[in-house]
Amino acid sequence: MNVQSLLSSIFCGFVLSISCVSAYAQDGAVYHVNDSAVQALSALRNVRNHLDVAPTTKIVVVTHAQGVDFLMEGAKDEKSKTEFAPLISALKARGVKFEICEITLKNRNLKKEQFIQEADYTPSGVVRIATLQSRDRYGYVKP
Repeated sequence: MNVQSLLSSIFCGFVLSISCVSAYAQDGAVYHVNDSAVQALSALRNVRNHLDVAPTTKIVVVTHAQGVDFLMEGAKDEKSKTEFAPLISALKARGVKFEICEITLKNRNLKKEQFIQEADYTPSGVVRIATLQSRDRYGYVKP
């Protein structure tokens, strides 16, 4: 085999491997909620609409500060009185993850028992958002 054939084979293998990786790549989005009163209902609607258009997108909703409030047991939108739990359950069934910042829990003297079962926890909401953006290439959405 001559050098040109060898280089051609290596290049074709490289292109094929890139194509295979691209075929299995999946879009991801991180929704950042830090004020439930202002953002929660629109965030949930945005996530639902996002999945309606792009159903295979991996979505993580990261909450901290006052953004954790809509994930509390019995939480409702202040204006419309819409209960958040059924909306969250429906999105969770579609693969959406909801994460609460544990620093916020500590700073606000909140307990995990105060939150709905669908919620997961992360040591730091801000670090989680940054990691999803930089390492995992998730798009950032701030409703």
